[in-house]
Amino acid sequence: MWGLSRCLSVPRGWLLLTTGVQRPFSSVSHTPQICIVGSGPAGFYTAQHILKHNPKAQVDIYEKLPVPFGLVRFGVAPDHPEVKNVINTFTQTARSDRCAFLGNVMVGRDITVEELQAAYHAVVLSYGAEDKRELSIPGEDLPGVYSARDFVGWYNGLPDNRHLNPDLSCDTAVILGQGNVALDIARILLSPVDILRKTDITQDALDALSKSRVRRVWMVGRRGPLQVAFTIKELREMINLPGTRPKLDPADYMGLEKAIKDLPRPRKRLTELLVKSALEKPDHKVEANWARAEKEWGLRFFRSPFAVLPSEDGKRAARIRLSVTRLEGMGETAVAVPTGQVENISCGLIFSSIGYKSASISSTVPFLPKQGVIPNSMGRVEGIPGLYCSGWVKRGPTGVITTTMTDSFDTAQAILEDVQTGALNWSEPRAGSVTILELLHLRGIQPVSFSDWEKIDEVETSRGLTVGKPREKILDTEEMLQLVCR
Repeated sequence: MWGLSRCLSVPRGWLLLTTGVQRPFSSVSHTPQICIVGSGPAGFYTAQHILKHNPKAQVDIYEKLPVPFGLVRFGVAPDHPEVKNVINTFTQTARSDRCAFLGNVMVGRDITVEELQAAYHAVVLSYGAEDKRELSIPGEDLPGVYSARDFVGWYNGLPDNRHLNPDLSCDTAVILGQGNVALDIARILLSPVDILRKTDITQDALDALSKSRVRRVWMVGRRGPLQVAFTIKELREMINLPGTRPKLDPADYMGLEKAIKDLPRPRKRLTELLVKSALEKPDHKVEANWARAEKEWGLRFFRSPFAVLPSEDGKRAARIRLSVTRLEGMGETAVAVPTGQVENISCGLIFSSIGYKSASISSTVPFLPKQGVIPNSMGRVEGIPGLYCSGWVKRGPTGVITTTMTDSFDTAQAILEDVQTGALNWSEPRAGSVTILELLHLRGIQPVSFSDWEKIDEVETSRGLTVGKPREKILDTEEMLQLVCR
């Protein structure tokens, strides 16, 4: 990879010396040096707040991929382009003279957290939740069973998932989970391909979906309709999806009208829409769409995955065995417990959408594996001054981008407060990226700058323009690196 280094462009404010090491123009002795690990929403929002409220701070953002933006690029559904508009704000942050993006650098492998701590006054861990939660049931390793994370990464162009090649030859898919990611997957599986052609979904995914035989999708949840985790916007999209009709059992919604009046407003509106869709006759336009529909989706409540059953030849998944549950407790805190009954659903495609999970980045950083978070107080990592965290690795994989924004601002504010109170001392000079770039040079690792990313971005948007899409994502990291050498 070092052979590419001489043709990569230089990040803002850096001077490329003859040794190949990049150094700042100005002295670092009185400059607050801060680095952020992870270039998703949590990382960029943390950087944005620090740069806005400390006019001297230098913020470096490290990212393991050559491209920035994390789950905004690789997690947001391709048919939700409006959610990706935050990239415009992140781009403004990255173009600041006091901010540098260092892609193609994996902290924990290419550089250690301890080396970052020695080079910077403050280190913020914002690397998200990149692992998948396991079902831990028999048969989950059978062909035909996929994690939601891998499937979403596949159709969104995550390099790690580009060879997933999911088998879409069956007529029924089951999604284990009832959150927004589950609805995203159901919508992608059932959407008319002509709609998806106008998005930034990958060409490989488009080709596979155009040949898909999936006509029915069940979304299964351990609890009931009062505990679903998706939001009203995503539910409304599913109800109005062209060529598709909902299959909602009226018995699941009987009596909920009485409970609705005491619910918080967001949950109240969501439950009202569920009840209306299940119990009331739709208007003429919706009814006509449902009557013509060749595809359908439904919600199955009070069911928990028990086992994946193989086909007769044992070569792939053929059924999912579900444990029937009942609720103990009320509302959001109600717990599903098994009744001892089981039932099977025939299906050739199963997605586990039971959540993401963060992983430990270093043995020196405290980590709670069960919760998948770094123990912290308002973003301050317990017991380690100068080490902070934000985003999903701070609070767990919950919430939307606006939740992450608020959370990240809180961490950034904690850093700023620590500067004011003296808990974080800037008086001792830190070399920041100078030290890290020297280490990377010795290890044959060349970071990708934000201007390098803009070259990749230009190629992707140009390729997309030729086929009527906002972009055609490059799936191979080596191709990305070669592009910045042009």
